[in-house]
Amino acid sequence: MSPIAANLQAVRQRIADAAVACNRDASTICLLAVSKTFDAHAVIEAYKCRQTAFGENYVQEAVDKIAAVNTLVESEPTDGDSHRTEWHFIGPIQTNKTRLIAENFDWVHSIDRIKVAERLDAARSSLPTPLQVCIQVNIGDEQTKGGVSPEDTLALARSISKLSRLKLRGLMAIPPASDDRAQQRRYCAILRDLKDDLTAAGIALDTLSMGMSGDLEAAVAEGATIVRVGTAIFGPRAARSSKRIEEITR
Repeated sequence: MSPIAANLQAVRQRIADAAVACNRDASTICLLAVSKTFDAHAVIEAYKCRQTAFGENYVQEAVDKIAAVNTLVESEPTDGDSHRTEWHFIGPIQTNKTRLIAENFDWVHSIDRIKVAERLDAARSSLPTPLQVCIQVNIGDEQTKGGVSPEDTLALARSISKLSRLKLRGLMAIPPASDDRAQQRRYCAILRDLKDDLTAAGIALDTLSMGMSGDLEAAVAEGATIVRVGTAIFGPRAARSSKRIEEITR
C-alpha cells in the first residue's frame, strides 16, 4: 500500500470514528483532499483510492494540474460519473483570476465580498451548470485571514442568492489554530450557529466547510459536511515548484 493510500485509509477512519462519536452518518461528510503544491501524480494516486474531490489554493497551478489530471483520468477505466473528479477552489480570490476559477472549478469556498461573487457569476456564463459556492467567514477576527465578519454574512448571502449562475450552498471557515479540543469545537460551533441563523432568515444552506488535518474531529462533532485535509493525506508540503505540470503527462 502506498503512503497516500494508507493515509487516506487512516483519515477516512478518523472521519468514521468521529461520526460514530456524535451519532452522525459518515456518508454525509465529504472528504476534500487538499492537493495544493502536490503534482498530478499525487492526485492520481489518491484518485485510484476512490478519492474524487480535491481542493486547490493557487489558481494557475490548479488550472494546469486539472488539465493534466483530467488527461490521466480519461485513460483510467471507470464505472461512470461516480469517478468524475470534482475540483474545489479554497484559497484567496483575486478579481483578475475569477474567470479562470469560474471556468475550471465546480466549487468555490472562499467568497467574502460581492464584487468577487458578481465576477464569478458573469464568468460562469459559458457553462451549463451553476458554480457551487460557500461564503468564507472570519470567525476568529484574524487580520491575517480572509473572510467576511459574522455580522455581515447575512447581507452578503442575500446578495449572492440573487446571482443566477452561482448556487449558494453554505459557509466556510479557517478557525484559529489550537490544539485544545474544546477551543476547536467552540469556533466550529460559531460557524454552525451562523448557518442556523441564516437558514432561519430564509437562506437555505446545506454545507459547512470546516475542519482540517488537526481538528477534523471537532468539526465533525459540530456539523461539518466538508472537511479539508491536506498534510494528513499527502504529507508535509514542500516549497512550490516551478516545474511545468504538463511534463507529467509525457
